[in-house]
Amino acid sequence: MLDRDLAELYGVEVKRLNEQVKRNLERFPENFRFQLSDDEFNELVAICDRFKKLKHSSVNSYAFTEAGVAMLSAVLHTPIAVQVSVQIINAFVAMRKLISAHTGIVQRLETVEQKQIETDKKIDKIFNALESKEAIPKCGVFFDGQIFDAYVLANKIIKSAK
Repeated sequence: MLDRDLAELYGVEVKRLNEQVKRNLERFPENFRFQLSDDEFNELVAICDRFKKLKHSSVNSYAFTEAGVAMLSAVLHTPIAVQVSVQIINAFVAMRKLISAHTGIVQRLETVEQKQIETDKKIDKIFNALESKEAIPKCGVFFDGQIFDAYVLANKIIKSAK
């Protein structure tokens, strides 16, 4: 989000928002906030009608990432910023509780996944053995009435003898 949009959202002037950021630069690394290049700024003004008033601005706007927006709520002291900051903390606490409550399920899923991988390997081994025409069994299991199958196996074993 652009600094102008955030200033409006948090109920402060753009100048005051950027002042607070400059006073707290250690809280805003590059992955939290960056200044638009001239090309980016000009393209933004050209594409978006709502930024036409920025066309003659002498300073390029700053863009804030999600983390930067959250950090702004911690450094600004407006009622809206305080509310946002409290909501962010509540969201983190709720996420932590949710994750800790479902840790057992995640571990069980990992166990099931490992067993599935082992089963897949065994099935692949079986299919490879079935597709392989080189492997001749040394013995076979035959039921009553399967004399032909027994003769075929015996014939294959004899032919493979060297």
